[in-house]
Amino acid sequence: MEVTDATFEQEVLQSEQPVLVDFWAVWCGPCKAVSPIVDAIAESYTGKLKVAKVNVDQNSATPSRYGVRGIPTLLFIKGGNVVDQVVGFVPQETIEEKVKSLIA
Repeated sequence: MEVTDATFEQEVLQSEQPVLVDFWAVWCGPCKAVSPIVDAIAESYTGKLKVAKVNVDQNSATPSRYGVRGIPTLLFIKGGNVVDQVVGFVPQETIEEKVKSLIA
């Protein structure tokens, strides 16, 4: 799901489910590499985890509010709070471990 500065609060911070937020940009190579992993996780955890993507070129307020300096940045949010984060490309196992502890 694509999220904007305008919809971030409602879709992510007020979500009943934990949320994995992917901050990315069209021109970012590592973002393209991590995107299919994030999509696969979204599919695997349907009903348990919400996955949101934020294009940093079109939405600058949210990344700056969360101190996103490099992309891709994955934020793991539960109850409106950031509980973990990953910056840069990491293997799917690393992301899945964080997701499992997020939804536990």
